[in-house]
Amino acid sequence: MLSFENDYAEGAHEKILARLIETNREQLPGYGTDHYCAEAKEKIRNACECPDADVFFLVGGTQTNATVIDGMLAPYEGVIAASTGHVSLHEAGAIEYTGHKVITLPQHDGKIYAAELEACLRGFWEDESHEHMVFPGMVYLSHPTEYGTLYTAAELEDLSAICRTHQIPLYMDGARLGYGLMSHGTDVTLPLIARCCDAFYIGGTKIGALCGEAVVFPRRGAPKHFFTTVKQHGALLAKGRLLGIQFDTLFTDGLYFQISRHAIEMAEQMKKGFRDRGLPFYLESPTNQQFLILKNSLIDRLKKHVDFSLWEKLDEDRTVARFATSWATTEAQVGRLMEILDEVMS
Repeated sequence: MLSFENDYAEGAHEKILARLIETNREQLPGYGTDHYCAEAKEKIRNACECPDADVFFLVGGTQTNATVIDGMLAPYEGVIAASTGHVSLHEAGAIEYTGHKVITLPQHDGKIYAAELEACLRGFWEDESHEHMVFPGMVYLSHPTEYGTLYTAAELEDLSAICRTHQIPLYMDGARLGYGLMSHGTDVTLPLIARCCDAFYIGGTKIGALCGEAVVFPRRGAPKHFFTTVKQHGALLAKGRLLGIQFDTLFTDGLYFQISRHAIEMAEQMKKGFRDRGLPFYLESPTNQQFLILKNSLIDRLKKHVDFSLWEKLDEDRTVARFATSWATTEAQVGRLMEILDEVMS
């Protein structure tokens, strides 16, 4: 079966696998205290233009979100997110499991608007009963969003300014961050994210690594005893070298950005193929995730040959389907997808 179901279907980039094999017999200290982790952290600091950043390597996205959010919030605080945010829908209540409510705002193609965030925060503090309520203690963003859309630099700066006015942290989920940074037309850079956010993570699982995410606190802002919090949440590897070696490889000679750009180029080819065949888009996504409105009868025929995700039911006859490219997608795979479409649409 041809697969465009997600961007983590493959294992890891060959350079990572080679580096893991090369270093396999080295005896190193555990829990991320080895020199590969130290070197990877320094490369990430340089890429973010944040020489004083605290950097931690965690095992996966859900563990990262739950650990960072729980570590930065007081027991009586919750986190604000878009109604379509990953922490709102697709993490099995992991945030609520730690004792923190997810406070949802309306989503606009996956994004939250600064004006609605400001109204939410102002409304909370102006409510005479706010001491009886869950305090909004953090703002969560996904970039790219769950719909493959991107914040602009101005939007991030506006949201950051609101958070700083209300003295709460801005946290970015960067599971697909490389794909966002390499998308055509974006004006968001890694240093800009570091300036606007109080915490964010650079995704590895979906961008060439076997597993792992790099959490960055740009201004030495890690919560007290965060290392211990990571372990408490099951997000710490005894063989921390596995994450350090992977991120050291990804941030050597621009590999992270090169393979992210490749996924975008494949997505652009796929998008053109969809347009040439008159298939309607649910929204405009500049990233590796593309959302189509397909008739259910076409989906049934296509599913016999291609794996892809069904995102949401639009009406009785049509469904929103997601097709995702990855760092490993080839031109031949995109071409074969188009051939299959021609066959099932004829």
